[in-house]
Amino acid sequence: MNTQQHPGISQKVVLITGASSGLGESTARLLASRGAKLVVVARRADRLAQLVSDIQAAGGDAVYQVVDVTKAEDLQAAVKLAIDSYGRLDVIINNAGLMSIAPMSERRTDEWDRMIDINIKGVLYGIAAALPVFEAQHSGHFINISSVAGVKVFSPGGTVYSGTKFAVRAISEGLRHEVGGHIRTTTILPGAVESELKHGSSHGASAEFVQAFYQQNQIPADAVARAVAYAIEQPDNVDINEIVLRPTVQEF
Repeated sequence: MNTQQHPGISQKVVLITGASSGLGESTARLLASRGAKLVVVARRADRLAQLVSDIQAAGGDAVYQVVDVTKAEDLQAAVKLAIDSYGRLDVIINNAGLMSIAPMSERRTDEWDRMIDINIKGVLYGIAAALPVFEAQHSGHFINISSVAGVKVFSPGGTVYSGTKFAVRAISEGLRHEVGGHIRTTTILPGAVESELKHGSSHGASAEFVQAFYQQNQIPADAVARAVAYAIEQPDNVDINEIVLRPTVQEF
């Protein structure tokens, strides 16, 4: 990673949830290489520490904090870290997610709860933590990670997961309408991308299907990172509202 100045991205302070692997990690590395200042948060301190070390070794600027996105106070603390470290927050990327695939008839209500807590409440808590800062600055950018399963219901098996990702899309659009003017809102809706998301299913047959589906379709996480960078680098008067991206071979 060779850090370079990049118009529209350089010097922006970006907070990324779920940054210890997959889409979050790849996005952090790309944005840092383009001169952004990163606040990376997730649950695994060792992975975050390594990420920050790598970014700093390449001449970038990053700090980290252990965060559970199902706790509103953790997201508030992460935003505070951004302000304490860099004096402002320009972008929050609500990326942390869980995909537990199983038929509705399995009634895995504990997994339903976890997906709702992480995929929906986690996004809402990120919005709640960053919004007062963005309003005070009269600028800011929400980037919420949904899924192609938020465009078309992934069933059988992904009905509840799709429900959470449709919710992210709806929340993002409502947020854009409510706070637009000085604050931008982007929804990224990826297809099969290489990440740990595919390991979230405990139902045997569903897990096998998901693994096979990803094996046949997945593209590297940096495909999503480039889409995020594209949204961020636009002039302030341009708001990229939605980006749907799939592997070329993916039918769903």
